[in-house]
Amino acid sequence: MTATPAALPTLLVLDADPLPRLGKLTGRVRVQHADASTLAEQLPSADVLLVWDFTSRAVRSAWPGGGPRPRWVHTASAGVDHLMCPELADSDTVVTNARGIFDEPIAEYVAALVLAMAKDLPRTLDLQRERTWRHREAQRVAGTRACVVGSGPIGRAIVRVLKALGVTTALVGRTPRTGIHGPGELDRLMARADWVISAAPLTDETRGMFDARRFGCMQPSARFINVGRGQLVVEEALAEALTKRWIAGAALDVFETEPLTPESPLWQVPGLIVSPHMSGDTVGWRDELGAQFVELYERWAVGKPLRNVVDKKRGYVPGH
Repeated sequence: MTATPAALPTLLVLDADPLPRLGKLTGRVRVQHADASTLAEQLPSADVLLVWDFTSRAVRSAWPGGGPRPRWVHTASAGVDHLMCPELADSDTVVTNARGIFDEPIAEYVAALVLAMAKDLPRTLDLQRERTWRHREAQRVAGTRACVVGSGPIGRAIVRVLKALGVTTALVGRTPRTGIHGPGELDRLMARADWVISAAPLTDETRGMFDARRFGCMQPSARFINVGRGQLVVEEALAEALTKRWIAGAALDVFETEPLTPESPLWQVPGLIVSPHMSGDTVGWRDELGAQFVELYERWAVGKPLRNVVDKKRGYVPGH
């Protein structure tokens, strides 16, 4: 006997364009769609919430309302800070993320930034537009040192790629263990590094961790890269460090407020490369996210343990 639509679980999707491809779930789930204005009223009727619009903070404001709440929330992103609120953190709802989708693409992007800055490619392109022939000497990447902050899958992927380029790496995580340094060693490692790379999750402990004091720890020849969360960095402090040449350069792929407005002074900071939160977005990435959710849903539907379960108090998947 075929189940009636009323008997099917309800999957509520917080929409973003383009919509996820969920064709494999046809006839197995009743799909409803919401945006920021309708999410709160639809939450009580949902069994599962797919946060496809991972730039929205609508879940934080909609979740505290009355009535039942979904038993499972999945976000199509590595970070969960955009949806976590005390009421969700204290609930029995399981939260999962897109861990595993973005690791290698982000690591490749970081390597591209390292090579671009070491070889002075931004200046080469500027000179080409000016039709100016100006010979310079570039920096060797092999033999340099990197301090990678964030010991999750993305941070570990960055370490693997940089090691392939001959870079000596130190990985910093929340808890010191074999191969991973603790937060207490960060200042010392930053002071020795040619590259400081931020790939940490956003938590109460990491918010604003890269401030004027931390940039003051770095060598004048060092460069800073952030592919974690924008709120990890005090942007005014970074701008000052670059303007006063306390450090040699930086690249930001994430920002405290996104999208970056045309009026933002960050566009004009000397030595700063600005990119629009694209380090993990490669051709076909949305299809990968959709396929990952379908796989997780199939496990959830038959009562199997879910993968990528987030520790809601810590704000990330434990075990790294």
